[in-house]
Amino acid sequence: MKKTKLVVIGGDAAGMSAASKVRREQPDFEIIVFEKSEYTSYSACGIPYFISGKVEELDELIVRSPTQFIEKYNIQAKTLHEVLEVDTDQNRILVCNRKDKTQFWESYDALLIATGGKAFCPEVKNHTANGIFGIQTLTSGSKVDTFLKKHQPKSAVIIGGGYIGLEMAEALILRGMKVTIVDRAPEVMSTLDPDMGKKVHEALENLGVEIFNSESLDHFEEKDGLVSAVVTDKQTIKTNLVILGMGTAPNTSFLINSNIELSEKKAIKVNDKQQTNVKNVWSAGDCAETLHLVSNKPFYIALGTVANKTGLVAGTNIAGGDLKFPGVVATAVCKICVHEIARTGLLEKECVDLKIDFVSTIIKSKTRAHYYPEAKDIFVKLIAEKGTGKLLGGQIIGEEGAAKRIDVLATALTYKLTLQNIIDLDLSYAPPFSPVWDPVQTAARKLIGMI
Repeated sequence: MKKTKLVVIGGDAAGMSAASKVRREQPDFEIIVFEKSEYTSYSACGIPYFISGKVEELDELIVRSPTQFIEKYNIQAKTLHEVLEVDTDQNRILVCNRKDKTQFWESYDALLIATGGKAFCPEVKNHTANGIFGIQTLTSGSKVDTFLKKHQPKSAVIIGGGYIGLEMAEALILRGMKVTIVDRAPEVMSTLDPDMGKKVHEALENLGVEIFNSESLDHFEEKDGLVSAVVTDKQTIKTNLVILGMGTAPNTSFLINSNIELSEKKAIKVNDKQQTNVKNVWSAGDCAETLHLVSNKPFYIALGTVANKTGLVAGTNIAGGDLKFPGVVATAVCKICVHEIARTGLLEKECVDLKIDFVSTIIKSKTRAHYYPEAKDIFVKLIAEKGTGKLLGGQIIGEEGAAKRIDVLATALTYKLTLQNIIDLDLSYAPPFSPVWDPVQTAARKLIGMI
């Protein structure tokens, strides 16, 4: 009897989570994974910490190598193999071996597309100059580290003030560099409301970071093949290192001529089982669309947590199971030196776009009892529906012990809790961990009087 052949495009979080799940459930499946980079199953989220030196070796970020996948799991993981085309009519994909540039067609019975996202870079003048890096794969992280050791630049310009931009700012500060952030938005961290973004801005400036908001990249200057300056619509900033933090786009350009349906943002449309509109084709991770549980609308987000979860769902269903991915509330955290930043749910501008009548508030509290040593400031912003008190979103900025409080709010959003429900939660208390009223409950108490 012919074995069922699963082909996976993309060998990182979503792809290998799915492949491993299928192997556990279906020992007789033939499983082949094509990965265009040198590595499989790695933690891309750890790249800034490798560049900073907090993680000493790049290999520490690798969960399993291709050798481990074949020897322990009988999964063929072929690195440096890039998929150029998907032919859903003939159930086959066109693959390029990047080592010898040969191309071949590979057939499949089931196909999982898990190609992730790619760092956005507009094709402006000199955008291919050496010293300009997007941070997306271990290969890119290794290249940045090698560049720093070879050229030893004293300063860096980061284009974009989002998660990658801030995490790379910390990494380069720890390597003793002067950091400048250029962001076309009015404030850094556009995933926060501007009033909370301003607090992040102030924290960055206190660390010595120079920030230029409402300023757009025009082009780069280069000298002898090396980037020498960032030119914006307002000024020229001399530098030999540029980090692109302008966001992530789904890596789906090779699907443009396929029958697979894409969203406006070019993410792959899937149902709650991670199935595409084409039979026997699934997708998971940063290349796929998902559902926002608060807005109840299609949503694109590139996060390792979502990639692993959707990969597990896809793998379960490919193997013959029945598992659904409910969606996300867009929870994310990041850190810039001592400062922790977290968000979940909707922003005020999203509530306006959805025509939701809302109220919001910001409170300042402490991460621990005020009298306990090293209690730090924490700011909590909550957004709730006017009239019902249903939580719509939350944002947190503070120092040690601040960010993970966002998980309480993410849980509340997932299960559609109200401000009163949050106040009633039996949260833990001891002076080393929290005031007697946890800051998220203090914010809820203040906001409930406004609904």
